[in-house]
Amino acid sequence: MKRFFNILLGLTMLMAVSCNKTQDTTQANRSVAQLTSFGFAANDTMPGLAAAVFTIDERIDTGLVWNQDSILYGTSLTRVVPRFTFLSTPDAAYLTMHDSIYVLTGYDTLDFTLSPIYLTIRSADKSTTKVYEIRATVHSADPDLYTWEQLTDGIYPTDDSEQRVVEHNGAFLMLASNGYAIRAYSSEDGASWTDKGTQSGLPSGTNVRQIISDGNTLYYGQDSTIYTSSDAHTWTARKTAHPVLTMLLYWNRRVWALSRNKENRYELAYLDGDTLAMSGLMPTDNFPVSDFATVTFLSSSLRERAMIIGGFAENGRSLNTRWNMEYMSHPKPEGTYRLQDFSIDRPSFTSLTGVSVIEYNYQLLLFGGVDDKMSYFGRDILISKDEGLTWSKADTMKNQLPDVYQARQKQTALVRDNYIYLFGGQDSRTTYSDVYRGRLNSIDWK
Repeated sequence: MKRFFNILLGLTMLMAVSCNKTQDTTQANRSVAQLTSFGFAANDTMPGLAAAVFTIDERIDTGLVWNQDSILYGTSLTRVVPRFTFLSTPDAAYLTMHDSIYVLTGYDTLDFTLSPIYLTIRSADKSTTKVYEIRATVHSADPDLYTWEQLTDGIYPTDDSEQRVVEHNGAFLMLASNGYAIRAYSSEDGASWTDKGTQSGLPSGTNVRQIISDGNTLYYGQDSTIYTSSDAHTWTARKTAHPVLTMLLYWNRRVWALSRNKENRYELAYLDGDTLAMSGLMPTDNFPVSDFATVTFLSSSLRERAMIIGGFAENGRSLNTRWNMEYMSHPKPEGTYRLQDFSIDRPSFTSLTGVSVIEYNYQLLLFGGVDDKMSYFGRDILISKDEGLTWSKADTMKNQLPDVYQARQKQTALVRDNYIYLFGGQDSRTTYSDVYRGRLNSIDWK
């Protein structure tokens, strides 16, 4: 049944019409029916409701009131108090919801899920009427939920290959070695892949998991030689003054490797043109040479950071180390680097190899891997909210890999356009070349 009550001029109305307007201005606007703001009153049971910002579009016929940034997921609009302000005190203002008409008093608790909703305003002198459609949008997706999908169940036939995926010239590049030959596969989207053929110029025994990319050029090091390729097919060799024990990562615009200095001690080195330059960073023997994970990110203090996590030491021991590399831009112009093992002060991290780590949503996420007994960690995802100091399991109700995803190690994890991509990997029986893609619902919500 329709309910309608006339509002007389001077009636105490909802939301106080702007008190700072002079009487002259009010008189001049007596013939104007115009909404100047809309929102919802604060509600302790629905945090963020009052923070919703609405835009008013003054269209020729029916105006539109809408919120560009959706209201928080789970917020109920069944019992809310709307707030309005007008250019001048109207003669009448009422909401039409389906078959009901509600006069505005400023204290009405209304159901704003009953769309369409129209606000009708009649000017103070009753000469003008304006109608606005009101649309209040609540996020329909849980902002903290990660959604995962399988993009392909296999890039190439299953074999016993080692794999590595890097980004190269704007595409994903998977390099796979079966012990005899290394083939490359390229994809723009992670779903459709092109066989780029066998690599030429790499040495026997190449460990493809140590091939790294700066985005345009691929790098690999072995003995006292660095190999590079710009076309992901033909590789060029060049000698270095220092041996390469393992390639590490591309970070802070430099290609990094683990080497030995003149004292036969470990020292981190980086490519400087055609030279492998020593950095002065000398880790202990408790440093990995294979099956470690690397991640780069900008710290909360706005410093370039990198971490080298787990892996095998040169003596074959499985490590629980988390080596932190940090670049400090002072003193200028060259700046300084610092290296620290977080596992000394925070030893609770288990020994692990074959994991992959990314930075996503201002957190570090760790996938897969095995412990020192070659037991697989399963499908759980580990999260660090303090830049690698401490780790905990992700909420499996919010972030869980699909059931079809098998526990594995040596997968590759990359981030592109706010999506997480997981490529391949292996367990004790199978080498996978599948691709999964995941995303946090709210990663790009405004």
